[in-house]
Amino acid sequence: MFVLEVLTGLCLCTLGTCSYEAWRQFSTNSQNHANEINKATSQPHIIFIMVDDQGFRDVGYHGSEIKTPTLDRLAAAGVKLENYYVQPLCSPSRSQLMTGRYQIHTGLQHSIIRPSQPNCLPLDNVTLPQKLKKAGYSTHMVGKWHLGFYKRSCMPTQRGFDTFFGFLLGSGDYYSHYKCDSPGMCGYDLHEGEEAAWEQDRGIYSTIMYTQKAVNILASHNPKRPLFLYLAYQAVHSPLQVPARYLERYKSIPNLHRRKYAAMVSCLDEAVRNITLALKRYGYYDNTVLVYSSDNGGQPMAGGSNWPLRGSKGTYWEGGVRAIGFVHSPLLQKKGTRCKGLVHITDWYPTLVTLAEGTIDENQNLDGYDVWEAISEGRPSPRQDILHNIDPIYIKAKNGSWKAGYGIWNTAVQAALRIGDWKLLTGVPGYSDWVPPQTFSTQPLTNRWHNERVRWDRGKSLWLFNITADPFERVDLSRRYPHVVKKMLLRLVQYNKTAVPVRYPAKDYRSNPQYNGGVWGPWYSKEEEEEEENDRENNVFSNHFGKKSKKKVKKKRKLKRKA
Repeated sequence: MFVLEVLTGLCLCTLGTCSYEAWRQFSTNSQNHANEINKATSQPHIIFIMVDDQGFRDVGYHGSEIKTPTLDRLAAAGVKLENYYVQPLCSPSRSQLMTGRYQIHTGLQHSIIRPSQPNCLPLDNVTLPQKLKKAGYSTHMVGKWHLGFYKRSCMPTQRGFDTFFGFLLGSGDYYSHYKCDSPGMCGYDLHEGEEAAWEQDRGIYSTIMYTQKAVNILASHNPKRPLFLYLAYQAVHSPLQVPARYLERYKSIPNLHRRKYAAMVSCLDEAVRNITLALKRYGYYDNTVLVYSSDNGGQPMAGGSNWPLRGSKGTYWEGGVRAIGFVHSPLLQKKGTRCKGLVHITDWYPTLVTLAEGTIDENQNLDGYDVWEAISEGRPSPRQDILHNIDPIYIKAKNGSWKAGYGIWNTAVQAALRIGDWKLLTGVPGYSDWVPPQTFSTQPLTNRWHNERVRWDRGKSLWLFNITADPFERVDLSRRYPHVVKKMLLRLVQYNKTAVPVRYPAKDYRSNPQYNGGVWGPWYSKEEEEEEENDRENNVFSNHFGKKSKKKVKKKRKLKRKA
């Protein structure tokens, strides 16, 4: 519009019809537009750095032997989240960040989204970048998606991101970007937008490559317009790969897995330093909120450590769900503090949308809370409980029963709930030992002398802990406080009534990259997408108007196909 006004004004003056009033109006419009461009946004830039599988112990300020000077400095000058929770696996955490909703409300309550499954983050959920885009933000994603890609409408650029550069699966080679899901199911997984990024691939180590891409985005964007950058690093997920120069500083660690892992964390720390330098260099820093978060606990068998927390990635013990997290920003009112209030990954959605001056719709039914005042001002957190999950498919507790759950809950079902100081677990929460950092041991995990084996857990299917008094989950209180157990089981029942059916479809052979030019990517046709969308709409329609209406719609579709 402004270009049109300029051309019109110039044309009028060139033709000799430029009156003083017309010129004055033209000049005023030009100046107003220039002021609009140069005026700094009141909306903060949001940089969300998500790292993969970094354990609770794997940062300097938690006592690690791994050197993380950048993360330590940013956290010390910001707010450390010391009662911060995520999910125990990749896809679940990322789905809750993107939607602000628990897994039981998106159908993703069982495991991760597998590469060969026709599954993705449900399209009827309005994502965080969609909300921020509506609020006027430029939205960019670099790194790991892992929220499904079987059809184009599941891709990041269809879910609110203006640009995407990264990979779709849960892991892969850090240099070649190839991933084998199973024998004969291998393919290339580096994308720009919705296409394979063959031309962008220079064989650079992914942590460095993604940092370069993020810096380029910062360099090319106008810092006076609001920016959302979601930088989801591949590091420090297995495979354990790292440039040799980072290994040199950890020669004293004899355990090769821990040594490589430590080197990967150091490379990651350097990457975050380069991001913060770019924020300052290009004029973003003073109006930026930077959030740093791990997506789940560390995996000791792959070099990570959650010590002294119990358990590991993939479990509902604290080692699987209590994460490293901090906020760094000049906009914080109380810097250099620790936030001990309860914060969950679903809380970022309403917190960041509100900070961005966006709007939350009443019908979104978010499970997250706006926790900005708790973080920035040190006020009490509005969150008092967390549903870690209810997985009705995972019922492997052999001794689980309704009787063990006081007739209220079947304790064979894997579930975990936090209310205030109390945490309840049922079913099989996952590998439950305490595993100190693997600095000295080179023996298999089960034979390490310093690995505390849990003997008394056999036959159990229910646990109760006071997490505030016992964050290491060493003292089970379920028999001592049966009334607390019953109240929490009743709360699980209430939550379960709101759950939607699990989305965990069977493997689709068409997902094999060999049918898609050797690339992991969407395999559904446009016709299949349209048919699936029609089915979804019909399900909504039938829920409102009954089965007869649904039959009529199906009949009309058959007639349409014949025609």
